[in-house]
Amino acid sequence: MTHILIAGGGIGGLATAVSLARNGHRVTVLERRDTFAEIGAGIQLGPNAFHALDRLGVGEGVREQAVFTDELCFMDGTTGEKVAGMELTRDYRNRFGNPYAVVHRGDLYQPLLTACQGLDAVELVPDASVERYEQSATGVTAHTTDGRAFHGAALIGADGIRSTVRAQMLGDGEPRVSGHTIYRSVIPIEKVPEELRWNTVTLWAGPKWHFVHYIIGGGRYLNLAVTRDNGATVPVAGREAERAHVLGQFPGIGATARRLLELGEGWREWVLCDRDPVPGWTEGRVALLGDAAHPMLQYAAQGACQALEDAVVLGEVTETAREDELVQRLEKYNALRRERAGRTQLIARRMGSELYHPAGERAEERNAMLSALSQRDMYEKVSWLHGDRAFTDSGTGGER
Repeated sequence: MTHILIAGGGIGGLATAVSLARNGHRVTVLERRDTFAEIGAGIQLGPNAFHALDRLGVGEGVREQAVFTDELCFMDGTTGEKVAGMELTRDYRNRFGNPYAVVHRGDLYQPLLTACQGLDAVELVPDASVERYEQSATGVTAHTTDGRAFHGAALIGADGIRSTVRAQMLGDGEPRVSGHTIYRSVIPIEKVPEELRWNTVTLWAGPKWHFVHYIIGGGRYLNLAVTRDNGATVPVAGREAERAHVLGQFPGIGATARRLLELGEGWREWVLCDRDPVPGWTEGRVALLGDAAHPMLQYAAQGACQALEDAVVLGEVTETAREDELVQRLEKYNALRRERAGRTQLIARRMGSELYHPAGERAEERNAMLSALSQRDMYEKVSWLHGDRAFTDSGTGGER
């Protein structure tokens, strides 16, 4: 049984721990915070995420708190008119083999944490922030900021968009600041008028802004996320935002969307960042995963989904691997995943600029394009992403 270290105890790190442990490895998860917990708001899970969760053995636990949405609705944020909708019920589920759902991040995290706690081969170590690593021909040592050293046969950097493991491996500097600021709020469903409690993921697209909302927490909360293309240049993560400031950022928003926006309270803001795709996520016995490998904007709703896919593939390609085989197996993981994850990063960027934020004639052209699509057309467009069960299809026919 090989011993593998994981830097980062978020969704990607815990999913990787479960995957590796169930494929025959002993795992130590090093988490920088003093507890294993997940903060944040709502998250969307496509069928590919559920395929991964099922292979990790935690799919049913996530389904218990998930809200299975009926439709993805694309609305014109200024006129209030529905532009297009992709139905997520029978035909969609039959085609892709699993539902589309929304959950609170904690409702995805907790089943993964429970699975880790139930596996003797997984050790969870809080207050262990990895600042650097050293490796030799036979192993890796992860050094933490408080002076401890952890030894293993390999190290997986699942430590997020500002990964210290990536910084040492690739040295590619700070993430790219997108210029987009997102404001998030989660409110009790009791505060939402019944006529606005839609079982949909609804997106209102306006000029240089968009607004997404959906029900989470098994139906107990409404998740609100509104984004402004405001040219922000400085990263911000989770800062409190005044309600009046948020409401003033979206002039021209239609009446129904305005009603929903005004329900928000306790707003927090983030400036969105990502990175360009890179071909290599490994260095000897060290590999990257999730946001450390391929951070992406939220516009394709695939960040967590791709991390779950990474975890499954990594566990399966390293199954039965001896210590002297790990370098080759990590390179295989990288080769299997880089095209698909890289394309998803670029698609997410394009969706923000071409679908969510156009104004004037460009918005009219977008509306005409979307409204002309049939349900079959829509399913074809997302098939490579939502329908792949090997988690290796880039959807490009071998081209980038």
